Amino acid sequence: MIAAADALYLVLAIPFAAAGVLALLPGYRITARLNVVATAATFAMACILVVDRPPVGRFLFVDDFNVYLIVLNTFVGFTTSVFSASYIGHELETGRLTPAYLRFYHAMYQVLMFAMNLALLSDNIGLMWVAIELATLTTVLMVGIYRTHEAIEAAWKYFILGSVGIALALFGTILVYLAAQPVVGEGLDALSWTRLVESAARFNAPLLNIAFVFILLGYGTKVGLAPLHAWLPDAHAEGPTPISAVLSGLLLNVALYAVLRFKMILGANPEAIAPGPLMIVMGLTSLIFAAFMLYRRRDIKRMFAYSSIEHMGIITFAFGMGGALANFAGLLHMTMHSLTKSAIFFAVGHIAQVKGTQRIAEIRGLTETHPVLGWGLVVGVVAIAGLPPLGIFMSEFLVISSTFAREPLLAVPLVFGILVGVGALVLRLHGVAFGEPLGSTAPVRATHVPMLAHLAIVLVAGLWLPPPLVAWFQNVAELLR
Repeated sequence: MIAAADALYLVLAIPFAAAGVLALLPGYRITARLNVVATAATFAMACILVVDRPPVGRFLFVDDFNVYLIVLNTFVGFTTSVFSASYIGHELETGRLTPAYLRFYHAMYQVLMFAMNLALLSDNIGLMWVAIELATLTTVLMVGIYRTHEAIEAAWKYFILGSVGIALALFGTILVYLAAQPVVGEGLDALSWTRLVESAARFNAPLLNIAFVFILLGYGTKVGLAPLHAWLPDAHAEGPTPISAVLSGLLLNVALYAVLRFKMILGANPEAIAPGPLMIVMGLTSLIFAAFMLYRRRDIKRMFAYSSIEHMGIITFAFGMGGALANFAGLLHMTMHSLTKSAIFFAVGHIAQVKGTQRIAEIRGLTETHPVLGWGLVVGVVAIAGLPPLGIFMSEFLVISSTFAREPLLAVPLVFGILVGVGALVLRLHGVAFGEPLGSTAPVRATHVPMLAHLAIVLVAGLWLPPPLVAWFQNVAELLR
């Protein structure tokens, strides 16, 4: 039996070591298989942390909040690696990717998993910043892997806007250090999450206030919140679809996790501003803006990128509202969105391959020509639109209920934005799934297991949540109050 302390280090060591091995191995088949094995082993180590927690270390720690995200992160990382194996294989066969461009793809995938896991497990705000920056640089390289003009442009846009965001986040992190230094002393103690939360009540409140504004803007860029979202649609549209699944399903959550950790520090200081109103404003802005933009999209991957902005807005709004119920809803929505949106991209990736296009107007009648992909997309869109009986319906219902109970006026723009988004998705889905068949009807060589597994979990979660999971989310919701 592997001890919890060993599992904690293995969650980081496995992807780190796998990246080094994969960078040296030639050939696609062996690297794709090793990539799947490495992500499966990392997920297994994350599951050990659920039942057995190691003590807080010098740089790493595990609590209810980050262990929940580590399990989600490694699970979606594993299923995406399975999808990636068939997706990238098809790209090689058709010549869209060459072995030279693909050489470091799986190595970078493992670096990305390492960076996100490190950001979640870090007990040091400086180390967390470094990890998120590493994840950003890695995804920049992966977004531009096709080497087309559009892909390189999208990668540069992501790099420039991401660099601005991470610079703002660094400045905010420095201000938090300066606020903590007179209380906890110089050095690593002033960068430790656990020490910061314990001593936050005595920090300089004005410095904390300014710090949080920079942190929300900086990490909010990574979350994809409007008006800091411009990199996200291009990155989704031009990069490989497995990276779209990881970006929407995982990396946006990691950036929001950082914001919530700093929110906890402000919440522990009675003289600091309430971070909730700022998050509510940015959340509602993102929701309503993205909902209207869905109507104008002509590219199917770009459309679901705006859907990610919409849902990250809902999640940010929920955590901005705060309180036990809204926080519970935010946690549930993070989980359901990660599983649903990655499942949608699993379907969309193979749909774009078989049809030879991402243009919505050129994709029709999928349920007739490719039933598994077509109906998988239908269920995914029904889920992401928040329709019953799937999991996002439950989380959105809880967000709306909490808002009506505490701030009824805010429920009006919240429900309005959600309904606008539902209308756009249903409008687009009808022709794509049920219209007169258009484009190639050739079978696609693909694995549907990751997509079906995610959708099955989302369906079960909409009908029933295990009591231990409910208790777990309730405990985390209390931590975030």
